[in-house]
Amino acid sequence: MTQQIRPSAARTFVITPVLNEEESLGKVLSEIPAELSATLIVADNGSTDATPQVAAAHGAHVVHEPRRGYGAACWRGMEEVAKLAKPADAVVFLDGDYSDYPEEMTALVRPILDGDADLVIGSRMLGEREKGALPPHSAFGNRLAGKLLLWLYGQQATDLGPFRAIRWDKLQALDMQDRRFGWTVEMQAKAARFGYRVTEVPVRYRKRIGQSKITGSLIGSARAAYWILGTLLRYTREGWEHTEVEVRGTSPAGVQQT
Repeated sequence: MTQQIRPSAARTFVITPVLNEEESLGKVLSEIPAELSATLIVADNGSTDATPQVAAAHGAHVVHEPRRGYGAACWRGMEEVAKLAKPADAVVFLDGDYSDYPEEMTALVRPILDGDADLVIGSRMLGEREKGALPPHSAFGNRLAGKLLLWLYGQQATDLGPFRAIRWDKLQALDMQDRRFGWTVEMQAKAARFGYRVTEVPVRYRKRIGQSKITGSLIGSARAAYWILGTLLRYTREGWEHTEVEVRGTSPAGVQQT
């Protein structure tokens, strides 16, 4: 029987990659459920505003990643998780633009703490969406990527949304490589290949505060779509295999653990 972990007793870490989110970040961090007693890590990707100061004022560990890219910032957050004195049970990825509802985080973490899932995706397609929050081209891209995940990997998916929770040991074993736009789809594709227990929970979605760094323009969206498609195809190559590793010492991605 899998042992359940109370949210307050769990070692939960929240990684928030940010770039110039001073207007929204305080709202995001202040609405993370207190019952999770989560350690907050804000990975700043080169902000020129007061984003790092806002993060520090809300008790977050602030780390800096000079290489631009969503995946690069997420990776830097993972490095910080590994450096902290206590190991993690679950890691949550949450954007800093206030488009997601941080108070729904417990619903994402709960299946992991109950031992029922390895990866939990917050699906905007299954939840309520504010009109205009998800541009039509983004919604179409999500549907297309979901069909490709099913076709190429046998994984049912309604969304590639960034709001997600994953077991720390399982995250390390994925050996995440993408440093740009393909981070979320790489995680889902590899999780399917590795046979992880993946589930989706409905989450609400609203218009973000400020301008999107990715989907705010058709050019940015096209670039992201190209990158995501390439990532999906990359891990179907013949000969790409997963080797189980013990989650001690150095992770396969080179993240030094405590």
